[in-house]
Amino acid sequence: MIIEKRQKRLPPYVSYRTFYNFLEHLQQHMPSRIDRSYWGDILSGSTGTQLMAALRFLNLIDINGKPTELLKPLVESNGETRTRLLNELTNDAFDFVCQSSLDLQSATYAQLQEVFHHTFQLTDDVSRKCVKFFIDISRDARIPLSPFILKRTRSTHSTTGIKAGSKKAAIRTNRNALIPQAQDEIPRASSWDSMLLAKFPNFDPSWSDELKMKWFAAFDELLKKGLNKS
Repeated sequence: MIIEKRQKRLPPYVSYRTFYNFLEHLQQHMPSRIDRSYWGDILSGSTGTQLMAALRFLNLIDINGKPTELLKPLVESNGETRTRLLNELTNDAFDFVCQSSLDLQSATYAQLQEVFHHTFQLTDDVSRKCVKFFIDISRDARIPLSPFILKRTRSTHSTTGIKAGSKKAAIRTNRNALIPQAQDEIPRASSWDSMLLAKFPNFDPSWSDELKMKWFAAFDELLKKGLNKS
């Protein structure tokens, strides 16, 4: 079964932030099937396709887009419970890394990338994105990674400290919301897009729950416009 999964599915190469924000969005109401008619209003076509592939690889939806028994508990969890579920999910989906002879606590970034490349015969660009997703989810899952791996990636705030929260959180952007301005760590876009992205604030776990929800709503608005690129 594992061999079949590896042959037909690539590891997630969508941004981890997109994946996490989507879990938050599902808190409002879980559809019986996650298809383009559901995510098309909040994600661009390419990002949505990459996200669906990621959900299938992680065994959170089946081949038809139907949520598996793993998805709902993950969406509804927070704090230590979500950390534990992410840990189990990551160890299972990325067993070719976590259960390999590679010692993640002493391995270099190149060694980690080689495991992805040799297992799936990935191009350098796709391999880099897959490794980035693995590192980000491992952080939230509290899977120990060596400093040689972590130093090659940009530091990002952990998301597990966010209260999985309020069912009343709105996806629509509050255009008058005051959000602290800081340099964000969003992948580069070109021309006009880059100007907008440069002004987007960096997420801060110390914010109030209300401000966190406003941040997610604002980021979802960017996703709708196709500005979220890995």
